[in-house]
Amino acid sequence: MSAETPERFAIGISFGNSSSSIARLTPEGKAEVIANEEGDRQIPTVLSYVDGEEFHGTQAKAQLVRNSQNTVAYFRDYLGKDFKSIDPRPCQQSAHPQQSDSTVAFSVRDTTSETPNTLTVSEITTRHLRRLKKSASDYLGKEVNAAVITVPSDFTDAQREALIASAKGAGLEVLQLIHEPVAAALAYDARPEAVVADKLVVVADLGGTRSDASVLACRGGMYTTLATAHDYELGGSLLDKIVIDHFAKEFIKKHKSDPREDARGLAKLKLEGEATKRALSLGTNAALSIESLTEGIDFSSTVNRTRYELLSNKVFGQFTALIEQVVKKAELDVLDIDEVILSGGTSHTPKIAQLVRNVFPEKTRVLAPATTATAINPAELAPRGAAIQASLISEFETEDIEQSIHPAVTVTPHLRNAIGVEFSSGDNVEFAPLLNTETALPARRVAQYDAPKEGGDVFVRVCEGVREIKVTKPEPKPKEEKPAKTEEDEDDSDFSDEDEEEEEIREVIWKTEKPVAELAVKGVKANGKVELMVHVNADLGLQITAREVGGQSAARGVVEAPKA
Repeated sequence: MSAETPERFAIGISFGNSSSSIARLTPEGKAEVIANEEGDRQIPTVLSYVDGEEFHGTQAKAQLVRNSQNTVAYFRDYLGKDFKSIDPRPCQQSAHPQQSDSTVAFSVRDTTSETPNTLTVSEITTRHLRRLKKSASDYLGKEVNAAVITVPSDFTDAQREALIASAKGAGLEVLQLIHEPVAAALAYDARPEAVVADKLVVVADLGGTRSDASVLACRGGMYTTLATAHDYELGGSLLDKIVIDHFAKEFIKKHKSDPREDARGLAKLKLEGEATKRALSLGTNAALSIESLTEGIDFSSTVNRTRYELLSNKVFGQFTALIEQVVKKAELDVLDIDEVILSGGTSHTPKIAQLVRNVFPEKTRVLAPATTATAINPAELAPRGAAIQASLISEFETEDIEQSIHPAVTVTPHLRNAIGVEFSSGDNVEFAPLLNTETALPARRVAQYDAPKEGGDVFVRVCEGVREIKVTKPEPKPKEEKPAKTEEDEDDSDFSDEDEEEEEIREVIWKTEKPVAELAVKGVKANGKVELMVHVNADLGLQITAREVGGQSAARGVVEAPKA
């Protein structure tokens, strides 16, 4: 930092449509999510105004019951958008979006005056970020003035510019906007026990009002997005509605009136329904109790997790379908995926994690609280990743940060085919990838391989390879004659295993596409090892070195870059 520039004190911010979070890196180097004044780490993205006083977060969300017209919620996705392109439905229980010039605005009484003011979504965003900044500053005892902020992977340039402008109005320098799935992956990969390895990762961000899924290629600590999929109507709010409808039907049976037809009754049901849904993620039963739900009638009831999962089965299937869709969009198979990271508050639901676990093979790690004991809180992944990134770049000059994320730097060439080593044993030929597909270039990899036990001259064949999915169908079983069914057997027909068939076996196999280079390492000792180093330039030119581990001499080869 230059002498004229004030010291930069940066945090990570996850700016969500339903809730937001703030995080910092502790002096010990650990990412920590910061609680606001009320002790909330997931702070509702809501602002409310009562007699000129501004309420924020949980306090503002509580005003949806009594003061919905002056409470602004679910506004993140309207930022930087034309009014005609937005979906106003999420705001049915809060201040409704209106058109102001071409942008989105809200009419609220934010002062003691009876006359409402028109606040643009950019101004609302500035006020929200200002409150997050104040909460972080109060907690840390130091003025926060910079941040790395997470955004969805489909945020447009106009939305990014609008967010940066709103943050500036809140007194925050935006060091970088990073995609939410990259932040989630970074939160896991930055842990001390994590091992940096080449892998393909699916990040499923299951939020309150929308869900997003991405496939990331993690190569040598660099992240490349291979595909994204978005569902703007699939989120925790659908599960909230299932809980609300369940209790509303119970109320109708007892009292012959529908609490959903009363605005305040619906708002109360929505708030308590959310709490009940969260309780079912932690326990097998949950109770709901609402004073004066509608027409002055108090209501209390319970629901168990089995009933909830049965009612929500269709929605759960939509989450897994979105994940399968993004894998297919990346032209991959579920067998290719090494890790699945479930992010966002809805990922706490155990049944969703279990269904995702069933989609992928056993070797694929599914990182969620219900499947992995060491999983990070899914709602805290994005802010943690943002805080880690903020700590990495906060000491850089602004010009250096801008240069490092410039398209000329970040849009790098990638390998289309894997590069690896071909092994021959009799008639069998096997290919072992060293640099996988979608590796950002330039790249360098080193690996060691066992030489033949007797030693001698070892030939190393470097090739390009492609992966295929091998499907092995089980042999059909001979049909056995079965006795005629009796009437008693008819009722059990649905549970008969007569039509059960063994599942086909699917596995990833690698095949050599074309040879790249051959090298010979002479006089390798018995039971020795051969070390291979492959360096691929940005223009696809290769430098290859093969040597015996512990030996002095090496065989070297150069492959010219292909002509354009």
